[in-house]
Amino acid sequence: MRVRVLVNPVAGSGAGTRRLPAILHELERAGASADVAETRAPGDAARLVREAHAEGVTCVAVVGGDGTLNEACQAFVDAHGQRVEGPELALVPAGTGGDFRRTFGLSTEVEEAVTRLVSCPPRPIDLGVVELTAPDGSRIVRAFLNVTSFGLGGLTDRIVNTSPKWLGGRTAFFLGAVRAMLVYRNAPVRVTVDDQVFVEGPILNVALANGRWFGGGMLVAPDADPADGAFDVVAFEDLSRVQGLLMARHIYRGSHVGEPRVSTTRGHTVTAEPLVPADEVLIDLDGETPGRLPLTARVIPGGVRIRI
Repeated sequence: MRVRVLVNPVAGSGAGTRRLPAILHELERAGASADVAETRAPGDAARLVREAHAEGVTCVAVVGGDGTLNEACQAFVDAHGQRVEGPELALVPAGTGGDFRRTFGLSTEVEEAVTRLVSCPPRPIDLGVVELTAPDGSRIVRAFLNVTSFGLGGLTDRIVNTSPKWLGGRTAFFLGAVRAMLVYRNAPVRVTVDDQVFVEGPILNVALANGRWFGGGMLVAPDADPADGAFDVVAFEDLSRVQGLLMARHIYRGSHVGEPRVSTTRGHTVTAEPLVPADEVLIDLDGETPGRLPLTARVIPGGVRIRI
């Protein structure tokens, strides 16, 4: 097996770089041939994954968090959102949020991560593809593995990603959500799922879930399966600030499903648009904030193969 270890040096306040010697040691013990590539700027991970595929690398081990893994997954779609071939992936967790790994019950231990890399067969995982509105008003295509949401989640990401993360993922995202809730106003939107209107009115947040967790440990979609070819769509509708704060304890436990003003459905394609065109409804995409509504999302079944 030929492995390329892809490291984000800033993920988890440098956790990836600190773990690199142990990762390489464990790979050598396992008999895997490994080299290292380091991201230097936004977009590097996708470029490095494409280069690895062109060079015949068997597996790219992504050392980082949800953001780094999301960047790596951009290598599997083209500018039009069509799937392109790429190498197998593996995950060595070293980031702030770590939500994608929670769906599979993965620990942060290096030895366990390397054992999965060398011994687990690659598993097809669905890839979400979103066409959205970039900050400059252009339309762009982005892929995601875990959860895309819009509303409070997008504003929370903007706050978290411009704040220190030394408190850890769960605390950073919780405090970010509280700060966001103080200024966020429920935005009226129209959401359709498989061409049927799902929500039409003010929302606190809507999540398109491939994985189960987001926001540093919130169990937003308890029944989501990243390999079933569909999104679990969860809408938190016109909740007040107090109701939203009280709802948080349910979301961390996954007990919000069935609560008043929480709606759920499943589907393969989703569209969302603001009912007031001037409203800026920000998008959270695997912990990043790439733009705003309107969006169109769809599932590529088995779009990536991950040793997990």
